Amino acid sequence: MSPSPNRRSFLKSSSTLFAGGICANLLSQPSRRARYGQGDFQYEQVPGWGELDPAQTPVNNCHGLAHTSDGHIVLLTDHTQNNVIVYDRAGKLVSKWGMNFPKAHGLVLREEDNRDVLYITDLDRNAVFKTTLDGELIDEWGPPIDQPQYDEKKRYRPSWTLHFDDGGFLVLDGYGKDYFIHYDAQGRFKKINGGPEGGIVHWGPHGGLPIPGSNDEMLIAMSDQQYLLRMNRDGDILEKTPLPGGNPRSIKFHDNHYYIAHLADNWPADRNSRGFLSVLDRNLKVVSNIAGTPPEYDSRGALQKMAHQEPLFIHPHDLILDNEDSLYCAQFASNQTYPIKLVRV
Repeated sequence: MSPSPNRRSFLKSSSTLFAGGICANLLSQPSRRARYGQGDFQYEQVPGWGELDPAQTPVNNCHGLAHTSDGHIVLLTDHTQNNVIVYDRAGKLVSKWGMNFPKAHGLVLREEDNRDVLYITDLDRNAVFKTTLDGELIDEWGPPIDQPQYDEKKRYRPSWTLHFDDGGFLVLDGYGKDYFIHYDAQGRFKKINGGPEGGIVHWGPHGGLPIPGSNDEMLIAMSDQQYLLRMNRDGDILEKTPLPGGNPRSIKFHDNHYYIAHLADNWPADRNSRGFLSVLDRNLKVVSNIAGTPPEYDSRGALQKMAHQEPLFIHPHDLILDNEDSLYCAQFASNQTYPIKLVRV
């Protein structure tokens, strides 16, 4: 039997009110942002962080990130209208400078003599530059042309610098001849090692860092080779850690974990492939892939191939973390995008 007109009207009105109540309730609740990563290391993006007026403060490739002692964030880009951009924690512009680094690449911030200084590598200028935070040139190091490994300046294309607690540092010639050029705390040349005779494969050494707690060992991101190398300052290879499906470009250490920016999951074979970030424990086991597939290990403990999964990153190149565990990522060849900020949840 069909309901009466009065009852039908009542049911229609009730249904409308019920549906409206659900919609109002849903609209009143904040929408949940997408989460990236697995386990204890999951993150949400902060929309719009770091975006600036591209006409006034353009970027091209965003290569490096660093923290200043007063909490600001430094971005290195190869756009010669402003190679260095300084943000506050809210992602607002503080300052900018730089017109002389057409292939700016590596960025490290160090506190020396009670002030922050920057170490910047430039692939086309074949040198490492030390500057103040506002752009004053302090020192520079070109190729060690009095050494037999370097008969031509153009063969020297340094990718990054690694700095030890004793003040000494080395330069990774990751786009040149793959040597490690060592300097003492005063910036004086000491030695060269690595290179092909040291077992360093070309299109390998890109970034890295000294292993925390050691003034002798370092961890090198071997980019296109898809692994990490643990080495000592004498150039001895101590351990190799495969990262299949990755392309490690930089490494940072924070709260007893390593964080790695992978440029893409099939680079350079497919330059449209996209990247992700990895979190590794102190034993170099991957525990989370941010915007990547969950890490899987087989019964023998071998890491299975990783891959990009969610459309967050294009080509991650460097990252940093702050004291609230938030992540900031700079990207290469990613449509002139500004850095991405992620908060841990």
